[in-house]
Amino acid sequence: MEFNVNLIKRIALLAGLTMSVFSASSSAQDLSEAAIAERIAPVGNVYLDGEITTVSQSSDSTEPAGPRSGEKIYNTYCVACHGTGAAGAPVKGDAAAWQPRLAQGSETLLKHAIQGVNAMPAKGTCSDCSDEEIASAVAFLTKGL
Repeated sequence: MEFNVNLIKRIALLAGLTMSVFSASSSAQDLSEAAIAERIAPVGNVYLDGEITTVSQSSDSTEPAGPRSGEKIYNTYCVACHGTGAAGAPVKGDAAAWQPRLAQGSETLLKHAIQGVNAMPAKGTCSDCSDEEIASAVAFLTKGL
């Protein structure tokens, strides 16, 4: 078996340069506990829904503890699609877009809102909405049509 001497020299040179770069960079860093803690500190925070208490969730809130209004549900969860027509959603106030849906009856309309239909997921994007809140949002969406 023949060894390529030039290849071995290049590998040794590369290994030596790599070790010298790492040793130079580690000796230049501050090794105090505070500096290390700063370097390994998280760059952000992760939380799950409900872990953070906001002012609106506190017991001093002026909002009622009961169900949210249809208008509030619409403005919080529904407006992204039903305000723009995204993914084929009928826009609030567009009677022509809502007529075929209303013609199916209010029970079917509510069933589709709760269970989802076409591109709309179940309960839109409000997974914590009750069926009554969804019904209230549908009533707000179709009011005056």
